[in-house]
Amino acid sequence: MEIKKTKTILSNYLFVLPAVLLFCTFHVYPFINVFRYSLFQWDGISPVMKFVGLANFKDVFTADSQWWYSMWHAFYITLLTLLFQNGLALILALACDRAIKGAQTYRMIFFLPPVLSGIVVGLIWQWIYDGNYGLLNYWLTRMGIGHFARAWLADPKTALTCVGVVHMWKGFGWGFIILLAGLQSIPRELYEAAKVDGAGAWDTFVRVTVPLMIPVFVLVVILTILNTMQIYDLIVSLTGGGPGYHTEVPITRILASMRGGSQLGYACALGVVFGLVLLAISFAQIQGSKLVKQE
Repeated sequence: MEIKKTKTILSNYLFVLPAVLLFCTFHVYPFINVFRYSLFQWDGISPVMKFVGLANFKDVFTADSQWWYSMWHAFYITLLTLLFQNGLALILALACDRAIKGAQTYRMIFFLPPVLSGIVVGLIWQWIYDGNYGLLNYWLTRMGIGHFARAWLADPKTALTCVGVVHMWKGFGWGFIILLAGLQSIPRELYEAAKVDGAGAWDTFVRVTVPLMIPVFVLVVILTILNTMQIYDLIVSLTGGGPGYHTEVPITRILASMRGGSQLGYACALGVVFGLVLLAISFAQIQGSKLVKQE
């Protein structure tokens, strides 16, 4: 029996071995190399690598204000996304969770934007925002409020918010699908019991829906933050990080550092710092959700 049990365990490990090898090859090994390179001054090509220790990390925290501006830009878009994108996704999920006519059609329509190419979406919205012949300025003029028209992506005051709007339009479908799945997993008997007890729609939502949806909310928030903080394709296709550096985000900043002379080691240091920030945010959210459950 002991031999048979050992064979079963070994066979189970053999089944997951390919996945483990792939994960180690494309995730663990690159991460270790990125951290190793962050300790060197290197151009990525020359065989000569100058060891500088933690000097690259020191520069990140003390000498690169533009990096922290890019972090703020990503946090700003993330804040917009958390408030408005997920709020809209929840409202639409609540609507489609009810027995409304055409719910299946709405689900398909709402899920279309996330599956579109980010580059294609960016190019389309670039035309909509265009200051000379853009669709947005055209309709503003038609409605008699043409004084609001401007070159939206070329104006430092509006460029970052415009990028955030496009990101929210493209990404709300993911949150919608996850939230809808969570809502449909709640037993209908709980709603019927709440109705029998005389609870109104708001009380039912606060006392039944929200507590049972907390794990789903945490998942959506974590995925939203991780996805938004790593925004790249929309930035490239919409603004390229401009005007100036007003829409630059961490990923574009890391890539710009990689192209700057012997800066590959410094770019790796930026990547390590960025990864640790995302890890800390995710860990804090998970711990916070556990505390809410305990209460």
